Amino acid sequence: MQETKRQKQIGQLIQEELSNVFQRMGFNVVEGGMISIAAVKMTPDLLEAKVYLSMFQIKSPNEMLERIKDRMGEIKKALGLRVGKQLRRMPELAFFLDDTLDYVFKMEELFKKIKEDDSHIKGDNQ
Repeated sequence: MQETKRQKQIGQLIQEELSNVFQRMGFNVVEGGMISIAAVKMTPDLLEAKVYLSMFQIKSPNEMLERIKDRMGEIKKALGLRVGKQLRRMPELAFFLDDTLDYVFKMEELFKKIKEDDSHIKGDNQ
């Protein structure tokens, strides 16, 4: 189902403000790696926000996700102070790992391998 304009607007607002909250809480640069908010998808009733986190060079992304979830109350409070005037109700937040970067890296590796295999096959035929 297509997202409405309002869902996109609220998702964008939450994404921007949550990025600021993460920066203030020190979650954006952790253990030599980086965490960014890749996307926020809102439900049609705007009461739930699915927050997709992109983790770059984080040793244990699932463990880091749990650490973030453990501080959910603190995160929601800080976010509520920032967006409270613009929303009737603060949406429930659900955090997920965004594996888009992993997917991109895997695809690049596959394309490299195909190209190498292709060049070996062409080399054998000559």
